[in-house]
Amino acid sequence: MPLTMARPYKDPKTGIYRLRRVVPESLRQFVGKREEKLSLGTRDPEEARRLHAKAMAEIEARWANLRAGERTLTEREAHEMAKPLKAKFLALYLDDPSQQPWYPECYDQLSLAQPYDSADDELVEGENGELIHGRRLDAIQVEAMRRFALAQANYVLDAHGLRVDILSHLKQAKACAIALQAASIILARSAETGEPIEVSECSDSPSRIETRSLTVATLNPSSSVPPSSPQRSRDRETPALTLTGILAGWWAEAKISGLKQNTYESYSSTLNALITFLGHDDAFRVQAKDIVAFKDCRLTIPSTRTGKVRMARTVKDGDLGALRTVFGWAVDNLKLSVNPVTGIKIKLPKSQRLRQKWFTDDEAKAILIATLHLAPSRVALKTQAAKRWVPWLCAFTGSRVGEMAQLRKEDIIHHGKFWILRITPEAGTVKTNQTREIVLHPQVIEQGFLLFVESAPAGHLFLTPREDGDILKPLDSLNARLAEFGRKMVPDKGVDPNHGWRHRFKTVGLEIGIQQRVLDAIQGHSSRSASDDYGDVTLKTQADAISKLPYYDLS
Repeated sequence: MPLTMARPYKDPKTGIYRLRRVVPESLRQFVGKREEKLSLGTRDPEEARRLHAKAMAEIEARWANLRAGERTLTEREAHEMAKPLKAKFLALYLDDPSQQPWYPECYDQLSLAQPYDSADDELVEGENGELIHGRRLDAIQVEAMRRFALAQANYVLDAHGLRVDILSHLKQAKACAIALQAASIILARSAETGEPIEVSECSDSPSRIETRSLTVATLNPSSSVPPSSPQRSRDRETPALTLTGILAGWWAEAKISGLKQNTYESYSSTLNALITFLGHDDAFRVQAKDIVAFKDCRLTIPSTRTGKVRMARTVKDGDLGALRTVFGWAVDNLKLSVNPVTGIKIKLPKSQRLRQKWFTDDEAKAILIATLHLAPSRVALKTQAAKRWVPWLCAFTGSRVGEMAQLRKEDIIHHGKFWILRITPEAGTVKTNQTREIVLHPQVIEQGFLLFVESAPAGHLFLTPREDGDILKPLDSLNARLAEFGRKMVPDKGVDPNHGWRHRFKTVGLEIGIQQRVLDAIQGHSSRSASDDYGDVTLKTQADAISKLPYYDLS
């Protein structure tokens, strides 16, 4: 179990201190995420400790309320919790009057009521239960006011970690409406008389409400469903928040961070399948039971593309993983209250292993010998070249087959006294999204690889990108052909015909005494400890290690 972070930690990029707290597993279905993360907004360590202690106390209080279960609120409790909204409402207006939609002239923009009569500041209930302020509102305004008040109530209740009954929820909504109307009266009076708003009226309030409740997005009643809110019925044809919209929002951020296009395509396929299964695109209507039904469907109904039932691991890591990530993004960005995938799992039995994952000496030798005796074929010349050279490159670099298959002529470089190959995202796709350089083994050079590279045209050595520049689909196709080629020599399905090289390289390297860190650097494996981030595995260190790898006897 992860350890609770009891102290603020400094963001290494910004220097601003942050809070991070793991959410207990029993509360995650209510909190909607695995961790509580919060910027403390300061670079001063003393101030950070003070704010950290305050925020931790708020979190503990909120969690205690969640553990207590559903409760009933008194009128006094509802109004006490709503009080900070008035101050924050005014404070946000003072920050930028021209941009805040609650300024009196902008009420119509939010579909709220017209400016209220400052002589009458008591909220009353109309004949049909609508919230009104000394006047009758038309149906659109009543619905907008209802949504607005319920939205603020949801955020206040979430801030305190309270689960309440329906009557208490309405009670809190009315209290929030009164607090915000009181602020609007102050604004209206100020606009009418020209008198400044007293700064004292913008006193401090709980940080949770400040950061989660009062933003332009949450004040707009049609923008999102706040935390802890019940699902509301919406127009099925024009949902306010769509699954495709969530996917687009997630991808807009994910691609900036370097996530691969093929990941987006995989996630998009899953989201489209969910939409087809549900029969609608309304994100607000998706519940945990829908995800469970979708999961069961994927596990039992054959794929229309392959005609086979999907493997449990594919549904677990592919479908549920994609949905958990995309819905999680929506929760983190205050578009949804709860991630409907939270807590939904597939328990996989331990797979039976009858052999090791790496090629044996005989299997590796069989594949390498086969590369020297390729029969004439009508396949593309670059595919033939891939069969000839990619197994050799994988054998002496431990790289992923796809990394070798996407090499370009310009990625083979003479550096000092070393010949190196350069693995880079510029050539296609790299799992770590980082460039690395690997020294070529003498046997690869002696086989004539450099002569092959010299005679090859510029660009990719083993595949031809599509007209639109895409190499992912050609790369997938080439990887499949290389797997077929390897499988002919290694029929045992207990070892992957492509990935077996990667396991073999690590195994052989450890046997002959190459340091784990050096092997990791060559193969592009992540650091195993913080100390690994200090110092570099140089080309000379690599060359010394790779020179220890034994030649393959091809006799």
